[in-house]
Amino acid sequence: MLTDSDRISVLAVTPDLQDHDALDSMLPQPQWRLHKARSLRTAVTKLKNGQSFPVVLCERDLAPDSWRQLLDYLMHLDRPPLLIVMSHLADERLWAEALNLGAYDVLAKPFDEHEVVRALRSAWRRWRQDVSRLPQN
Repeated sequence: MLTDSDRISVLAVTPDLQDHDALDSMLPQPQWRLHKARSLRTAVTKLKNGQSFPVVLCERDLAPDSWRQLLDYLMHLDRPPLLIVMSHLADERLWAEALNLGAYDVLAKPFDEHEVVRALRSAWRRWRQDVSRLPQN
């Protein structure tokens, strides 16, 4: 039986409840656990409260906020999670901007389950490698 420490926590930041439901149904169970935030403010609160997330999914448009603000916040954490941007308009321009600014990946909506799982697993493996290289406190 898996304990909470064995589960991989993912934070999904989107005001769209259907996105939360879709992602929740796609994550391999019971290893993955989805945490939900409907705004940038809620996401930052969860991160400040010490919750650890190796991967954060974020809607491109979080009016009045943006995924760029969340990425900037994440980059200043001791063990920064990798950010995956989600969008209905996942065109080449968004891909180039997101990757150049430091996001890990971009997911197109509506979601394709295989792409979601592939992106999350890949990001989690990369995060583990990155964290293992950090100096231990």
